[in-house]
Amino acid sequence: MAGYVNRFAPSPTGPLHLGHAFSALTAWDRATEGTFLLRIEDLDQGRSRPEWVRGIYDDLRWLGLDWPEPLFQSTRLDAYDTALARLGEMGVTYACTCSRADIRAAQTAPQEGPDGLIYPGTCRALHRRPGPDDAVRLDMAAALNLTGPLSFTETGIFAGEHRPTRMVEDIGDVVLSRRTMGAAYHLAVVVDDAFQNVSEAVRGADLFAATPIHVLLGKLLDLPAIRFHHHRLIRDETGKRLAKRDDARAIAAYRAEGATPEDVRRMVGLA
Repeated sequence: MAGYVNRFAPSPTGPLHLGHAFSALTAWDRATEGTFLLRIEDLDQGRSRPEWVRGIYDDLRWLGLDWPEPLFQSTRLDAYDTALARLGEMGVTYACTCSRADIRAAQTAPQEGPDGLIYPGTCRALHRRPGPDDAVRLDMAAALNLTGPLSFTETGIFAGEHRPTRMVEDIGDVVLSRRTMGAAYHLAVVVDDAFQNVSEAVRGADLFAATPIHVLLGKLLDLPAIRFHHHRLIRDETGKRLAKRDDARAIAAYRAEGATPEDVRRMVGLA
């Protein structure tokens, strides 16, 4: 597939587990005639550790994957600041001083969206410039007024052409920059996908609800449109999605017990 590029983008905050193996292998298999990239999403410097980065390399290489020089998000802070400043110049961001407790207290029946509790807009009317201790939020309504209707192509389990609606009501004013971490996930992933010339984002179904945010930001920043391939999630016996704290299903643990890469493929339904 000429020009095809995808990426696997783990955070180095714990061991990779079977869910990560499934996502990485799915991306690898789809990039047979294209390029598979590795991006280390290490913006949370308080939780990221060099040993987890080494573990990611070891696990993926054991699974039979290889990649060009990986991209570390911690080296991309200037790019995120530039994108955030551009959005500010468009008038679609504002400073926010609210804590999660403030947001919860401001709502009689807090509603969950893809970014957590949907923000009630407490700081929106102030529209003041962010200070060093402020979060920065996207004014969803103002942003949609600039872009107009959105659409994106999904090639995974939600296959088809999607035209998001009700983003103001169901998503709200998401955080683009946090007080302690700088750029938030939504902004960083969009900026980096464009920088790495990603043509298809391969990721878990849990991120499908956030996709309209990424499409919107890409359109605001005049970045190339990409496709999305959301895959099923690997769950435990109770139906709960695997988490990094589930060390019993860590790839390294299976490797230490004598499993083979083919065994892991069978465990996640790829063989």
